[in-house]
Amino acid sequence: MNSRAAPIEVVLFDLDGTLVDTAPDLAAAVNRQRRERGFAELPLEALRPFASHGARGLIGRAFGLAPGEPEYEPLRQEFFRYYEQALCVQSRLFPGMDETLDALEQQGRRWGIVTNKIARFTDPLVAALGLSERAACVVSGDTTAYTKPHPAPLLHALQVCGTAAARAVYVGDDLRDVQAGRAAGVITVVAGYGYMGDGSDGGGWGGDFVIAQPRELLDLSVLKG
Repeated sequence: MNSRAAPIEVVLFDLDGTLVDTAPDLAAAVNRQRRERGFAELPLEALRPFASHGARGLIGRAFGLAPGEPEYEPLRQEFFRYYEQALCVQSRLFPGMDETLDALEQQGRRWGIVTNKIARFTDPLVAALGLSERAACVVSGDTTAYTKPHPAPLLHALQVCGTAAARAVYVGDDLRDVQAGRAAGVITVVAGYGYMGDGSDGGGWGGDFVIAQPRELLDLSVLKG
């Protein structure tokens, strides 16, 4: 567990599966693809664990295809079109997240978003949820030259916020979030309530903390000081 005592100034969140439950709209896009090809829809719970990996994860689960296979790229582009048409129909902040963001703001702490989702989808989704003006930064998967687990997106967020790594926390629901956070030197928190794509509870990922619901973030020792 991280024992650094520097006051936390900024809390950064992954988007899909951490800040926002986007799985219903992502699943709807890939299920539309299945319907149009004569396949039965897959239940949301069968697709939810793959939602953090976007098109790659969902197409892999729904069609058994991976990048590099001839059929994959046309499906991916179609998936993007369908998702873009309805990307904030059922997507919502996770229960307790709005109150958590309110509390951080009341404490004088800023918060931001660092996601591998490309800006084409991130920006309209964040705007539709009414978060654009509240977030101190929004770093998408194409904001920097690299995506997580590379630390570049987090380092960019720290630069935008003018915050040292020791004064920042990153919350995410995937191993790559912890890897990126550790490489960037920030305190890492595993969102155990999220999609957790590898079926793990996140306890073995090497994060500094694991939380079972958003409100538990406020009770962590690094945010109590």
